[in-house]
Amino acid sequence: MGGAHAGAAQTKSQETQSQDKSAAAACKEAGNLAVLSSPIAPWKGAPLRVVLTSEQALAGELSLVAPDGSVAVTSRDRHGGPPYFWFAEVQKPAAGAWKAILKREGATPECSVVTREIGVQAKAPARPRGSEKSIWPVRDTWNRGTENLYSAWIEKLFDAPLDEAPSWPALHEVLRDRSRNVLFNHLGLGEDEKGQIIRPDCADLPYFLRAYFAFKMGLPFGYAKCTRGGAGQPPRCAQWWNIEKEEPPPAPPPGQKVASDGGDFFGMFGAAPEPASTLKLPPKPQGLVPGFGYYLRTTVANGVHSGSGRTLAADNSTDYYPVSLKQETLRPGAIYADPYGHILVLTKRVAQTGDGAGVFLAVDGQPDGTVARKRFWRGNFLFAQDPALGNPGFKRFRPVVREKGAQRRLTNAEITKNADYGDFSLDQTQLAVEDFYDRMEDVMSPAPLDPMRAMKEAITALEEQVNARVTSVENGRKYQTGGGAEVAMPDGASIFETTGAWEDFATPSRDLRLLIAIDVVRGFPERVSRRPERYAMPVGKTAADVKVELDTVLATELAQRKFSYTRTDGTPWPLTLKDVLDRTGALEMAYNVNDCVEARWGAPDTSEEVLTCKRRASGTQRTKMTEYRAWFTERRRPPRG
Repeated sequence: MGGAHAGAAQTKSQETQSQDKSAAAACKEAGNLAVLSSPIAPWKGAPLRVVLTSEQALAGELSLVAPDGSVAVTSRDRHGGPPYFWFAEVQKPAAGAWKAILKREGATPECSVVTREIGVQAKAPARPRGSEKSIWPVRDTWNRGTENLYSAWIEKLFDAPLDEAPSWPALHEVLRDRSRNVLFNHLGLGEDEKGQIIRPDCADLPYFLRAYFAFKMGLPFGYAKCTRGGAGQPPRCAQWWNIEKEEPPPAPPPGQKVASDGGDFFGMFGAAPEPASTLKLPPKPQGLVPGFGYYLRTTVANGVHSGSGRTLAADNSTDYYPVSLKQETLRPGAIYADPYGHILVLTKRVAQTGDGAGVFLAVDGQPDGTVARKRFWRGNFLFAQDPALGNPGFKRFRPVVREKGAQRRLTNAEITKNADYGDFSLDQTQLAVEDFYDRMEDVMSPAPLDPMRAMKEAITALEEQVNARVTSVENGRKYQTGGGAEVAMPDGASIFETTGAWEDFATPSRDLRLLIAIDVVRGFPERVSRRPERYAMPVGKTAADVKVELDTVLATELAQRKFSYTRTDGTPWPLTLKDVLDRTGALEMAYNVNDCVEARWGAPDTSEEVLTCKRRASGTQRTKMTEYRAWFTERRRPPRG
């Protein structure tokens, strides 16, 4: 509910020099303003970055005023919503007392100008140090202000024009980008210039982002140890560890070497991982930055998994709690846990306009380390109600507080009563599948949609998904051409969640989502016919008339939208989205990394396209795929166990 200054990230707001304290407090409450200045101790030798957040959609201009009274930079660009935020940066700030000033339009005189003072030192300040009592020192609390700054940091980190589909080879590629990362070298330790390797998969990604922000800002952090569920039971969490009470390292079986420090590819602040067969668990390194890197890559990465997001909604012993489906609650940093183990992190809400539908954007991690942005729609965000799978849906990190010298998580009841949160809700557990997607459509676009434009946006979302698959299949081709051995195929439901080369290069989960996405696009005209009240139907046309027109345009769009993939011999082969839909049946058995890429794109057996194919999965594996094909045909993923 307050602001943050250079030394403590968030303090009480300092309003204009007015002596009317009550008016200043009222102004502060009106916008729930929070300010972050970075680095933690500004000095003239480092760029000064400032983020100001607000709960309300205030119109205004942010200025950074130098010690001599001159305006160094201004910005009228308001981002987000909610929270809303402004960003400004000065590359070479002069030493002295700076001011961040927000001039608000349409506010009462006493609330029209909001000022925060920021001290910039002439010499390099003392740097933060580690502590034996905690992975990093805690100097602030999770509250409305820090949560809003977290959301603003997430949004800016992954921002890009809506018509782009940005993708990064690894999370560290984003964090090293100082134009995106407001917290780049925030601690003044050069911590983001040490060649860190950060490659989370989808389950680790939200934890890595939350831990990174908490590390930089001095906030509490912890994680639960959960089961994955199975045998008809949802995941449950029996233990909780935090930065002041660490999880002890697992004891290796007698005679077995341990591969916790890089045996996976979630390393950070270190070199690429060594082979597990030659790696032993090293001692925890000394120092704040090395200690954090070790904690992230060994402790957190090996402690959390996709089951952490599918816990029961009413359970208090979890890292996430469910929220209602509203624009006010679906904020950057919130997660979406699908019923089958995939997790995404919301990064931005794009409001509906007269020219386009509203959109929620999110990022996810893939087994190969890729982090990519995608939009909310049925093809990316799967939903189901099955007690054995736990409770999927949108959730937020449960607040961690520090009381009486120890850290703990707030319960659902405490979150409900907490003025800084108050958004715990079991609403999603009461929704049938169609109701969930209908509700989300209403949240994204409260006004009726133009049916033609809405269908084209759905086709664009499918196109993004197909292009993302191009990258995944290409990674498998490179594995093969690089001399990769035949990959063992797991049994049963494990094809969706195993580790190693199968997880890295096979695509059963992605292909299942793609098949669902194909169904959505193919059935869009019928959906409009089913919910005509949701769309701005052309005057004088019936729902049946519109459906006929949509069917015609759909066929044209699918035939015109093109992409290409690289065949086994390195030559490109063009396809259209229509080809993808026509090959739906073949794509039900196209996920095996041991098949050539031509087969993985459903090339007909007698076509010129397939002539370059040099490799097929074994007969044994194809027998398994035939047995499991019903899961893909019926668009369902089997429960664990």
